[in-house]
Amino acid sequence: MSAASSNDCPHLDSVGEITKEELIQKSHGQCQDCKVGGPNLWACLENGCSYVGCGESHADHSTVHSQEARHNLTVNLTTLRVWCYACSKEVFLERKLGPHVKMPSAGKLISPVQTPSPDLKDPGSPTSLRVPPAGACDELDMETEEEDELRTRGLTGLKNIGNTCYMNAALQALSNCPPLTQFFLDCGGLVKTDKKPALSKSYQKLITDLWHKNRNSYVVPTNLFQGIKAVNPMFRGYSQQDSQEFLRCLMDQLHEELKEPIPEPEDPNQAVAMDDCPDEDNHSQSDDFQTCESCGSSDRADNEGPKVPEDINEAEMLISEQNQNNRDWQKEKNLINNLYRAGSHGDLDKDVDTTNESRPIISSQGAIRAQGRNSVPSFTPPKSKRQRKYHSIISEVFDGTIVSSVQCLTCDRVSVTLENFQDISLPIPGKEDLAKLHSSSHQTALVKAGSCGEAYAAQGWIAFVMEYIKSWFWGPVVTLQDCLAAFFARDELKGDNMYSCEKCKKLRNGVKFCKVQGLPEILCIHLKRFRHELMFSTKISTHVSFPLEGLEMQPFLAKDCPAHTTSYDLLSVICHHGTASSGHYIAYCRNELNQLWYEFDDQSVTEVSESCVQNAEAYVLFYKKSNDETQKERRKVTSLLNMMEPSLLQFYISRQWLNKFKTFAEPGPISNHDFLCAHGGVPPSKASFIDDLVMMLPQNVWDHMYSRYGGGPAVNHLYVCHTCQNEIEKLEKRRKNELDMFVRLNKAFQEEESPVVIYCISMQWFREWEGFVKGKDIDPSGPIDNSKIAVNKNGHITLKPGADSGQISEETWNFLHSIYGGGPVVTVRPSVSHQEAETSQTEEKIEVETRSV
Repeated sequence: MSAASSNDCPHLDSVGEITKEELIQKSHGQCQDCKVGGPNLWACLENGCSYVGCGESHADHSTVHSQEARHNLTVNLTTLRVWCYACSKEVFLERKLGPHVKMPSAGKLISPVQTPSPDLKDPGSPTSLRVPPAGACDELDMETEEEDELRTRGLTGLKNIGNTCYMNAALQALSNCPPLTQFFLDCGGLVKTDKKPALSKSYQKLITDLWHKNRNSYVVPTNLFQGIKAVNPMFRGYSQQDSQEFLRCLMDQLHEELKEPIPEPEDPNQAVAMDDCPDEDNHSQSDDFQTCESCGSSDRADNEGPKVPEDINEAEMLISEQNQNNRDWQKEKNLINNLYRAGSHGDLDKDVDTTNESRPIISSQGAIRAQGRNSVPSFTPPKSKRQRKYHSIISEVFDGTIVSSVQCLTCDRVSVTLENFQDISLPIPGKEDLAKLHSSSHQTALVKAGSCGEAYAAQGWIAFVMEYIKSWFWGPVVTLQDCLAAFFARDELKGDNMYSCEKCKKLRNGVKFCKVQGLPEILCIHLKRFRHELMFSTKISTHVSFPLEGLEMQPFLAKDCPAHTTSYDLLSVICHHGTASSGHYIAYCRNELNQLWYEFDDQSVTEVSESCVQNAEAYVLFYKKSNDETQKERRKVTSLLNMMEPSLLQFYISRQWLNKFKTFAEPGPISNHDFLCAHGGVPPSKASFIDDLVMMLPQNVWDHMYSRYGGGPAVNHLYVCHTCQNEIEKLEKRRKNELDMFVRLNKAFQEEESPVVIYCISMQWFREWEGFVKGKDIDPSGPIDNSKIAVNKNGHITLKPGADSGQISEETWNFLHSIYGGGPVVTVRPSVSHQEAETSQTEEKIEVETRSV
């Protein structure tokens, strides 16, 4: 079916009155001519005609009917897409929305697109920042708009640009997640990235178009589609793709582009100067959370720094512009080597601290031993550079934590693992699995084991018997709670799946439990409907009933889970119609402004009933935490704003936290760290757009929020931090000095005709160091780590064959090692030295003389 679309078909006037329920009922029928069943039956849309025929996969009686009866319009009963035989193209029916629009209740967020105000600085003080107070209360006010100005937004369709229904359904489902959408609408100043393909910018533009008050009938998501194809080649071309895979790829890329380092609390006893050796940092390593099976999220503890435009010419960095006098240059090289060999490691440059104290190495057993410069055979890999924890709006909205416990049934040892997840992939239990889940014996075992038996503790035998009887006639009745219970049920590890116990040092029978340690603000649930085998794929079409409100997660929480809100309400659901090889995606979404449900089918947007949503074949569901107390707090803040009470102090507060207050069920403590540095000022890099990051509140509103949520810090004055500015300048000077010295040393090494010894260095470490000195990475690289390029042969460290290594001079090695430390030393000798050559000649002479005698 062509992806071209048009609404100017002259034959649309002949369409009769028909509802979607009638079409769904027809889809269960047969071709009226050959009696073949679905899928992909076609229904005639001519007024007064009720014909249903097969498609091209069979005898194509639908086309025969169109030619004989001259009925032009027909609809596919599987995908519900309309085709006009006369125009030979796909057309779209204009489904007009009813005039009835419910007014949102008080406290519901209505946030039009905010236009960033221009940068307003005090011209008299270059480091003093001012934010205009005008309009601040209007931006925070959550009262409803005037009735004559209110027009429900978010009801814009997305054009299908070539089998992209999987993308359109996913985008509409995400668009109706208020915490994420309001971030892109209200906190546009935070959407700044220099990472290609700038997918966050494309997504922000798309969200702005979808929720604009002057609503268009549809939007063409070309830029975002091109960006996704650049990130993941899987989405190139025009073949049908998986909607959930698209969601994972999009959310991972948005996190990568929007992530910011989480500020670490400063410890005065562990403070490290900016020019100190990085291997002396005492910052603890970030927790490495493994990714569970259902996770597609990127690692939130990665150590990538923000990239900046690369404006340094590679050729200029490898060619020295100054001609150094040979004698002076030799003296400088000797100075470097003498300082290094003497062990003093004094300052080579007054601007760069290259002090290198004795570096103890802590072994894996915890014993401390000194690393001598010659003790390379027993080298222990150095501690890597400190890892930063990152967060973004994606991780704050969708990230949760699962704790997995495995118990050995022999020694009772329990191992615990924490796993981050962005979505939970749930199995759809069959009839036998349901019987086990619902049986009283299984309930008792689960409740005693502390697993998810509480989910069925209240269910009696009568309900179980009724469901069992119904399953014989209408198939198994599977609920979303059943799928959750199956996922969190204990798993017996035995037979081929035995547990490798670290204490017993053997394979043992074990039991595995899973619990939720941290609940996300929005819970994304993926139902495993598709099974991909080696030669074919199948789809599980079992209907899974799901609640529109009140999905309770309490039975699946760990005992020490800090969440106070455990109930979720449905926001949107992605549905798939068809088979594993072909089909069509649509989305059902609840509009946040009028609380009505709508069907998003590419360009078409139609109001539907709640029963229509509940009968859908769900594939991906988005649930949001529900908390009435938060609604009351928002109304309280609105009333305080309307009091217009004069205050002597005005407080600055983060726009990003305010977005959480307006859309999260549990916004957490106030956090102003997204516009403050560790010293309490505004980072120089954010000073130019500070008005996009903060809002001004009157004292009475601040007092109420602070007493309710805590956090902070309180900010009454904005200023550019001089400490950060000095650190940035010092870091830039360090980068320049290290880079210049390396270029000079490397040039001398290139000009050396026959070096006596060549030092090898790991290219993996060198690339990290290069990223630092070029400004791509904000943190200095860690100690030199040559462990991956070295091999121990008979007690001697030699270069591993085929290792990813580079060659540098002895002076360059001494220079880098004096700053970063690490090792081990790996050298190659390209030629026999002069002294060794003379010794060899002497031995040859002695041998000749001996033979002559």
